[in-house]
Amino acid sequence: MRPLRTEKAFPIRGIREELPEGERVLWQGAPDWRDLAVTAFHVRQVALYFGVLLVLRLGFLFSDGATLTGALRGARPLFLVALLGTGLLAGLAYWSAKSTIYAITTRRVVLRVGMALPLMINLPFTGIVSARMAQRKSGHGDLPLVLQGDVRLAYVHLWPYARPWCLVNPEPMMRAVPQAAQVAQLLAEALACSGGTALAAAPLPQRTAADERKGYGVAAAAHG
Repeated sequence: MRPLRTEKAFPIRGIREELPEGERVLWQGAPDWRDLAVTAFHVRQVALYFGVLLVLRLGFLFSDGATLTGALRGARPLFLVALLGTGLLAGLAYWSAKSTIYAITTRRVVLRVGMALPLMINLPFTGIVSARMAQRKSGHGDLPLVLQGDVRLAYVHLWPYARPWCLVNPEPMMRAVPQAAQVAQLLAEALACSGGTALAAAPLPQRTAADERKGYGVAAAAHG
């Protein structure tokens, strides 16, 4: 009887690669799809938009003399469109979260993103200037990474895992991270222990007015 074949376990879930000698995984996780649906796919805003349209539609029907049953029947097509639109966005958020993997090792940050065409992004600590964090009341948060000037990534390849509206110098972002404060602390400690001349020489960027409005604070600064 032939023995059953077992799939080899790799250090980072979903990434079929061994780590170089001496490197180990400190943390790995994935975005929370509900938080991602709200913050990246704006499900609440879309639902509110359709809610306003439905109220207006019902108001117009009532003003034309329609009964409650007739008004509900007349608003049904718009309701179905609203249900389809919000459901589609929620579905995209769900599958995006399920296909995304974050990992922090002793040497780098790894992002596996993309639903149809998965893309693995390796960000060595030597290329990271600092990490910022925006935490919400739920404990979920976003951790955008400020990169060295010579590290270039395309915004379209990163979205929705890129800091919003940073188009010229895109910042990859671990988005909708559960227990974001703990992950930020771990990342700060990993950056502090990594050393490296390029990392030590990188200046800490100043917070902008946009950072203040969005709640981004410095979570980890590159230093040796």
